Amino acid sequence: MRARHGDDDGLLILVALGDVERGERLMTSLAALGGITTLTQEDIAAGDHVDVAIVDDVATLEALPPGTPVVMVSNRHGWAIPAVVAVTLRADSDPILIGAAARLAAAGYRMAEGAADASVGLPREAENGAASDSDEVGGSLPVQLSPREAEVLALLAEGAPNKVIARRLDISIHTVKFHVAAILVKLGAANRTDAIAIAMRQGLVLV
Repeated sequence: MRARHGDDDGLLILVALGDVERGERLMTSLAALGGITTLTQEDIAAGDHVDVAIVDDVATLEALPPGTPVVMVSNRHGWAIPAVVAVTLRADSDPILIGAAARLAAAGYRMAEGAADASVGLPREAENGAASDSDEVGGSLPVQLSPREAEVLALLAEGAPNKVIARRLDISIHTVKFHVAAILVKLGAANRTDAIAIAMRQGLVLV
């Protein structure tokens, strides 16, 4: 495989975007997050396995290895999203958000009407401090957040920036960014403000 970026033992992500240059930029950004290896469709041989694919067109799905979870990054609306698509994001989403979505998709999360099925926990390698299956909040919530994600969300609702959240929770800025991205994915939110609004409507935070 010629165009692999990242750690050999990381989450293996196929980036299959119509814009080759945009795909290369995304691959580089994802590899920089750590724990991720990216490759292109040209680098996949018959029988190869990838953990998750990032695509921007439904037509691309036919060329993917069978059973591959998919993160769709596109600004198109109104099309029927196949069941293989686990998460849909805007085409201009931050690479950190796309990376978090890929981790969640690979772990078994599926987005449905703006909320994720959190029956499967985050992959162990996703990030130090990420929750395991046993750490998940009970199923009474419309969206299940890990205890750490709930703490981060509460501080977001207070208007705390990442540096303050990191200091209050005694975690790194990178860990905060990962948890924020995971929260956005699980809530189906476009940004932090949107996440707080959705969380308030669902009773996940009180402001």
